[in-house]
Amino acid sequence: MVKIAFNAALAHKGKESPAALKDPELAGAPVSIDGSTGRCLLTLLGIAFILSGLIVGGACLYRYFTPKRLYHGSMQFNDRFPAGGEGQPYYLPQVEEKMEISDDMAVISVPPPRFRPGDPAYILHDFNRKLTAYLDLTLRTCFVIPLNTSVVLPPQDLIDLFSQLMSGSYRSYLVQEDLVVTERIDDIKPLGFYIRRLCDGKETYRMQRRDSIQGGGIVKRSTEDCFTINHFENKFVTETRICKT
Repeated sequence: MVKIAFNAALAHKGKESPAALKDPELAGAPVSIDGSTGRCLLTLLGIAFILSGLIVGGACLYRYFTPKRLYHGSMQFNDRFPAGGEGQPYYLPQVEEKMEISDDMAVISVPPPRFRPGDPAYILHDFNRKLTAYLDLTLRTCFVIPLNTSVVLPPQDLIDLFSQLMSGSYRSYLVQEDLVVTERIDDIKPLGFYIRRLCDGKETYRMQRRDSIQGGGIVKRSTEDCFTINHFENKFVTETRICKT
């Protein structure tokens, strides 16, 4: 009898096990599993947003901060006789430059000229905004003017030019341009990222070409404060004369 009673108790206990699943505490277990799944999905979604932000941010950093293609070139020029003609002087002055270039901008580093007046400078051409900025390294001052597309070659042509210059010397001629400072720029943000980065913390002025100023920009040269930058962005050397009246 004792044996039978013991087995019956075990059998009764075994029958209670399915009923125990109806216990409110146990019944909440599947809900907990669903909640964990939801949290996992939210976590994965958040990671996806973070990764997408990193990708976009990385693309921006790559565009603005990665090193651009760097070129070095020099150009001899003749400012007294026709280039390649008779009567070539024994010595021709030379301009050297280093240029970083991408699809939408070019930065040209102009060292101090040898045996010729001129200031060292950085020249930045923003091809998207159609602007050029000169940073005179002696004055630590920026000067901004609309991009002269008739003089400055487009990016791919600049690359081709400097590729030729890296393989040998190049003889050319000199042209001159006369620029006049017109006004100070207090807010450089509208000038775009590249010029803002170049001119940040420096006095910045707007310029015009002298021949485009009404009246021809006629002033007494003695009252002007001028300096020159010798550079090239084409198959000739440009002597840029910047004057503050």
